[in-house]
Amino acid sequence: MKLIPVIGLEIHVQLKTKSKMFCACKNVLGDANPNTAICPICLGYPGTLPVPNRQAIEWTQLAGAALNCELAKHAKFDRKSYFYPDLPKGYQITQFEEPFCLQGHFSIIVDGKERSIGITRIHLEEDAAKNIHTPHEKSTLIDYNRAGTPLMEIVTEPDIASPEEAKIFLQELQRVMRTLGISDADMESGQMRCDANISLKKKDEITLHPKTEIKNINSFKFVEKALLYEIERQSAMWEEKEIPQHATRGWNSKTGKTVSQRTKEAAADYRYFPEADIPPFVFEEADVQNIIKALPELPWEARERFMKEYGLTPVQSELLIENTDLAHFFEDTYSEIAQLDKERSDIAPNDIPHLATLAAKVLLQEFRLMWEEEFSAGREIRITPENFAELIVLLKQGKINSNAVKPMLLEMQRTGGDPDAVMQNLGLAQVSDTVELEKIVQEVISENTQVVESIKTGKEAGLQFLMGQVMAKTKGKANPKIVMEMLRKATRKSN
Repeated sequence: MKLIPVIGLEIHVQLKTKSKMFCACKNVLGDANPNTAICPICLGYPGTLPVPNRQAIEWTQLAGAALNCELAKHAKFDRKSYFYPDLPKGYQITQFEEPFCLQGHFSIIVDGKERSIGITRIHLEEDAAKNIHTPHEKSTLIDYNRAGTPLMEIVTEPDIASPEEAKIFLQELQRVMRTLGISDADMESGQMRCDANISLKKKDEITLHPKTEIKNINSFKFVEKALLYEIERQSAMWEEKEIPQHATRGWNSKTGKTVSQRTKEAAADYRYFPEADIPPFVFEEADVQNIIKALPELPWEARERFMKEYGLTPVQSELLIENTDLAHFFEDTYSEIAQLDKERSDIAPNDIPHLATLAAKVLLQEFRLMWEEEFSAGREIRITPENFAELIVLLKQGKINSNAVKPMLLEMQRTGGDPDAVMQNLGLAQVSDTVELEKIVQEVISENTQVVESIKTGKEAGLQFLMGQVMAKTKGKANPKIVMEMLRKATRKSN
């Protein structure tokens, strides 16, 4: 029996506003001692009144605009009643019937083809506190710092066709959140959490069957694995003529399985009703247009522009847009390269495309790792786009070789120095003096006559061996292009 997965996602994104959703407490996002960023409002004391966070509302609308949603002209908050130890009020302030963002769509690329995923809604609510289970689950501690922080929920249509698509969707959504600057959306630290809904159906079937909700998955890899497991589990149930019913399950990353948690609640179970302490919102058309105008360049737009404007490959463009700061550094470097073309006679206009692609290559292969290590350690990047551009020019012109790039970058970061000075101080200038190199080439040939004879019989690998010998004698400083030309010429003469 051919069964097709039907997948929808509910994604919770922590917004990095300065304060919480309905009070003035600092939004610490986990970076504080337990229960130190709390007040009577976020603890749900009787008689307290919530005051909505304007920035959180505008950021939710901005996310809606980025995901091609209709921005609602009328919206309101509601109370969702349920009891858990991490919900001090006994209800959550959320949105039910009138969210800030309505129907939209979001495109992703899967196997080189574009797939459009429908967005049902985006609503805003307050987060719950955090339960911390002690070893062996003997007791549970509660940190209320997270209680009341702004939490945006994005609900998709059941348009996702595979676990791989679900992972790609989340990865692209993370890029959008970071580009908008509204959340770091780091799944491992809980800044973006995903509930995945899945059911199966027969290939030509129109009716959707009851879904299983997999709660609070905290990594892209685990989302894919949890859905793959559910497809296997539910397929086995279908084979036994037992169609799965509505259920809520949790993902156990240690066992690689989902486990039953409870039966799925319906909307009536939560007893939604309008939040009486917060008046409804009315937005004018001008308000909506201002949000749309505030949209920055989005990841897919930047990806396309990097390929078209700078001649980068799809992979290079993809890697750059994952880190907005790195992408800005590349563009600043390109501007410096273009400026060098105007100032220096040894750089021609047709050199710029080659320098741009070389800059992207070095940036992604050598500089990115150092950048991330320095950033993680809280240190500033001392290499300027101007100096990085100069380094790329040195490499392109053969004044240094590729082996010199990493030590030069490390020294430039340590001292903030100019690449020319660093090159001289470290003794990394490439040897291109033909007279000096000719002597070394002749030495290598006279010391390896058998290899020379093998080259005469057409064994080109011998040239690479001789090249290695020249490099060893010059401590890696010889210009490989010049050396190879000399070796070819010298071995031909020996014929």
